[in-house]
Amino acid sequence: MTSTAKRATPPSSRRRLGAWITENEDAIAEFRASLVRKARQRSATQPLSPAVSRLRACVIDDPVRRMDLSLAISQARADGHHLGFDDIDTLMTTIDYVTTIAPAFDKASLIVCPFNALLDWLMCVPSGYALFRDPELNRCLRDVLTQWCHFLSGPDSRTFLNRRAPDGWLSDEADAKLHLDQFEVQRDLPYGGFDSWNAFFTRHFRPGMRPVAAPDDPRVIVNACESTPYNVQHHAHMRDTFWIKSQPYSLLDMFGASHKALAAPFAGGTVYQAYLSAYDYHRWHAPIDGTVIAAYRLPGTYYSEAPSEGEDQAGLNDSQGYLAATATRAIIVIKADEPALGTVGCLFVGMGDVSSCMLGTDRGRHVSKGDEVGHFQYGGSTYCLVFEEGVIESLVPDEHSLPGDKPLQVNAAVARAR
Repeated sequence: MTSTAKRATPPSSRRRLGAWITENEDAIAEFRASLVRKARQRSATQPLSPAVSRLRACVIDDPVRRMDLSLAISQARADGHHLGFDDIDTLMTTIDYVTTIAPAFDKASLIVCPFNALLDWLMCVPSGYALFRDPELNRCLRDVLTQWCHFLSGPDSRTFLNRRAPDGWLSDEADAKLHLDQFEVQRDLPYGGFDSWNAFFTRHFRPGMRPVAAPDDPRVIVNACESTPYNVQHHAHMRDTFWIKSQPYSLLDMFGASHKALAAPFAGGTVYQAYLSAYDYHRWHAPIDGTVIAAYRLPGTYYSEAPSEGEDQAGLNDSQGYLAATATRAIIVIKADEPALGTVGCLFVGMGDVSSCMLGTDRGRHVSKGDEVGHFQYGGSTYCLVFEEGVIESLVPDEHSLPGDKPLQVNAAVARAR
C-alpha cells in the first residue's frame, strides 16, 4: 500500500484547508460568543424548532449521550478553549438560532460553516469522538441540517447577497476572492439575481469558462470538481484501517457494505482525493465518457473526525480519508466507453455543515466527459475518483507534494489512462 500525502503534522502548524473557517482562533471564539448572545436574545420569544427539540431530546434523554456531550464541553473548557457556552441547553439554543441565519462574507476572518465553528472543540476531545459517531445523534443532526438547508433555499437567506462591504458576497472585497465575472451573476440586480443563498452558492460558470480537456481523447480523465489535490493512494484494499493516522482508503466502507459488487473491481486500484474551497464552484461533472451503472446516496456522520488526528481544531479537514468511509456521501459509478478505463467511481463527500449531496444523474444515463452529474447544495468538502488496478498511467498532480495549495479547475485533465 502506498499513500503519498498523509504525514504527521503537529497541531500548532496545521492549517485549515479550503478556507471554510478562519485560522484565527480568537476570531472563532468571538464568533461563537456572538452567536450565543444573539441566540439567548432570540430564545426569550422563540421556542426550539421541532428538529432541534428532537436533537435535544436525543441527547438529554439518553444517559450515555448526555454524559458524552457534558464531558466534551467540560473537557474543552478545561483545556482552555473559549466555547461561549457551558451547558447543553445553551448549545441547543444556539444551534437553533444558527438554522435561521445565512453566512456573511468576511475578508479577514471568513466563517462559512457556523455549526462547525460552534462544535469545533467538542469534536476532537475523547468524549466527542464517541458522541459524533452515534447513529441516532447523526440522524437528528441530519434533520437539523435539513432544516437549515430549507432556510438557505428560501428568500430570507439573501441577507448578505449584496454589494455592501464588509459582509456582502457581491462586494468588491468578495469579488476579489470569488471572481464573480466568471459566473452567471448579475451584480447590478437585487441579490445578484438569485432567489436564495443556495442558488448563489451553486452558481453556474458562464459558458466557455471551463472547457473540457481533450474531449476527443477518451484516455484523458478530467477533474470532476473544482478542487485542490489532497491525496493519492495506489493498491487500495477492499477493507482497511481507515481510522489510523495514515487513513488508508477502505473501498468496501467507501462504497457501502451492501455494494460489494461495485467496490470489488477497484481492489488494488488507485484513489485520488481533492478538497473544495469555500470560494470554489460546487457542481460535479463526469470525468469520463460512459454509462452510469450506479448512482446513490449513503447516510453517514456529520461531525465525526479521525481520533488519530488528536485534539486539533483542524482535525475534521485533516480527516478526509476517514470521512470517505464514514461521512454522508453520494456515489456515482461509470462504465467507460473506452475499454482501457474499465469502471470509474466518483464519491462526493459532505463534511460538517456542508453535507447536502445532490445527485443529478440516474442509473442508465450515458454521460460525456464534462456533463454535470450533481452538486453540493450548501458547499461541499471533498471528493474521490477511484480507478481499477493498472488503469492509471500518470496523474497531473505531483503525488509527492500533497496536500496541494492551488485548485485544479473542473474539467481540466487530472489523469491519463494507459
